Amino acid sequence: MTDEDQQERVDSIAPGTAAFDPSAGDPDGDPSGSEPRADAVRPAVDRHPPTGAMSAERLAMKALEARLLGGERKLRRREVAAGAGLSLLSARKLWRALGFPNFGDEDVAFTERDQAALSTVVDLVRAGKLTEEAAISVTRSIGQMTDRMVVWQIEALVEDMVHEQGVTDAVARKRLVNELPALVDALEEVLVYSWRRQLNAGVQRLAVRAEAGLQASEEGREGDEDDAPLPLARAVGFADLVSYTSLSRRMNEKTLARLVQRFENKCAEIISVGGGRLVKTVGDEVLYIAETPAAGAEISLALAEAFTEDEILPEARVAMVWGRILSRLGDIYGPTVNLAARLTTLADPGTVLVDSMTASALEQDERFVLLPKDPENVRGFGEILPVRLTRGRGRGLVLD
Repeated sequence: MTDEDQQERVDSIAPGTAAFDPSAGDPDGDPSGSEPRADAVRPAVDRHPPTGAMSAERLAMKALEARLLGGERKLRRREVAAGAGLSLLSARKLWRALGFPNFGDEDVAFTERDQAALSTVVDLVRAGKLTEEAAISVTRSIGQMTDRMVVWQIEALVEDMVHEQGVTDAVARKRLVNELPALVDALEEVLVYSWRRQLNAGVQRLAVRAEAGLQASEEGREGDEDDAPLPLARAVGFADLVSYTSLSRRMNEKTLARLVQRFENKCAEIISVGGGRLVKTVGDEVLYIAETPAAGAEISLALAEAFTEDEILPEARVAMVWGRILSRLGDIYGPTVNLAARLTTLADPGTVLVDSMTASALEQDERFVLLPKDPENVRGFGEILPVRLTRGRGRGLVLD
């Protein structure tokens, strides 16, 4: 990038420019930046504090909110944007990336901490450390991941209160407001600690060792494969619970919640111990990756064995493919992912399938036994040779 290009990037987020102009109009087409729809449903924000004595529940909620937001809501959206040197349009881009709802011009919805956070992101762009596009993408990652995280944490705390205190779900949700203040600082500390550890591990996986993984994936390839241009080599696996849909129809809410939680916990533990990464869970299915074919194979066998032996969970179909992927937005993409998904549907309950290329990468490893099956015509891939992966020598993954 030339010096002129870099300067253009920096100027684009500076106040008074086209992209981040403090006087720029609203993205919905209103030059004033206001919300013209009088009938629009807006978030519940107290514009006028209620008079008289407040209930104990409301007092507790206001105290918790002030602690979490860094103070009382005193600022309107234009004041926050101006304080950060941004147009309202630019501020709204970042707020939307974080997952915030729309607020009107008169809604007193923000605190000084909101302004400081906005300024932090903007300063990174003005200093040339991030482009606008990167700033939006990174901000969106924070918004989406923390949103899922807090939902998970709240539901876990509510479920624990229902179980331990013998109260109803509705009562537990009300009590949560009084329980949280004692947990906030500890949860925040662990969150920052985990983020730093995960960032370090991610840098190792996605930067330091990326080239070594690509070199290891060269064997048996001709260079014209569909995934050849993709930048990362990974073992991609799926585990899919058998008969989950029919089981879930016969379960009540509590039983289903326990089954899903048991499934996710067991998957997360095995994948973590095996040195892999759980990419996501979708209902009765988990997607995971590992850095080597052997690591992927160990995780896959451990998953199949764990669900076969589990007294509550049904068996699982498992498949794993060694190939190249694209990693974006916390997810993974490419033909390798698609093939692993297709193979999962071909696997028998309690077994693991791999493709012939993955089998070639594992065939010299005495920890695994490979049993070729009849060719299958797979949608999008034509005829492939599935290979059943079974345990050879060694103990496999050891779970504490």
